[in-house]
Amino acid sequence: MSGASDPFHHVRDTSTWELPGFVLKLAGLDGYPVLPDRLTKYMVLQVVAAVSVFLIFRGLAVRIRGGKPASGRWWNFWETLALFIRDQVVRPSIGIPHHHGGHDDHHGHGAPEVSGHGSAAVEVGHPADKYLPFVWSVFFYILFCNLLGAIPLLGSPTADINVTGVLAAVTFLHTVIYGSQQTGFGGFLKGLLPHMDVPALIGVVLFPMIWAIEALGLLIKHGVLAIRLFANIMAGHTVLGVFLGFIALVNGPLWGIVMPASIIGQVAIGMLELFVAFLQAYVFALLASLFISAAVNPH
Repeated sequence: MSGASDPFHHVRDTSTWELPGFVLKLAGLDGYPVLPDRLTKYMVLQVVAAVSVFLIFRGLAVRIRGGKPASGRWWNFWETLALFIRDQVVRPSIGIPHHHGGHDDHHGHGAPEVSGHGSAAVEVGHPADKYLPFVWSVFFYILFCNLLGAIPLLGSPTADINVTGVLAAVTFLHTVIYGSQQTGFGGFLKGLLPHMDVPALIGVVLFPMIWAIEALGLLIKHGVLAIRLFANIMAGHTVLGVFLGFIALVNGPLWGIVMPASIIGQVAIGMLELFVAFLQAYVFALLASLFISAAVNPH
């Protein structure tokens, strides 16, 4: 489908890299540069996002090695985000994984060690921290993919349903793996069925149906992860494209009114998009933590 007939061609993944006309003239190009075979724009940007995350947090890890505090606003910013996900998302959402039995094990064996007193107490070695590497990875990877769309001539890979679909599939896989590690694969599958006190004859018919509904619900929940992220990022870029298109559509005296109004609108939507980039990464990480919590804390 050509760009002229596809109103979404500016936000779709392509094998070409769109550049402004003056850049093409300076480079002596007759058209947009084409990426090597089997490579697309979003593939390249995903590599950029992954490498950026690795370099930043490798640098942060070196600076805080041995318990040293990070210094500098740049490193403090990334450390703050990481600690926020740990302390406000993963630990509260997942809690202390336990086998659900006759009593609550939250205050028994495996409780986190606490140092300090009162409100300043800090949990050391919280059991939920074993899931941090995955949640941190998806949060910062999605965040960087989202933020790349705010840079001219680039784009957000998370505006592609294929990218968000793979992220949701990986999250589902980790949910199953973590749940199986906690209770065994059979225990994980059994844990999908809520406890119900019903006569045995009714249970023979009812339990398989309820289990199938719960299993399907688990798949749907992870599918919604993909659709929510894709739809929010795609919608933001589409709105920006529409505002920009107003300038080209209007001629005559109205152009002097539409052009500045469109630019102001793009700036406002662009600022909102920066907020949405962080918000959608946070929502994905939060929901992933809740799904993992349900898997490792069967009821």
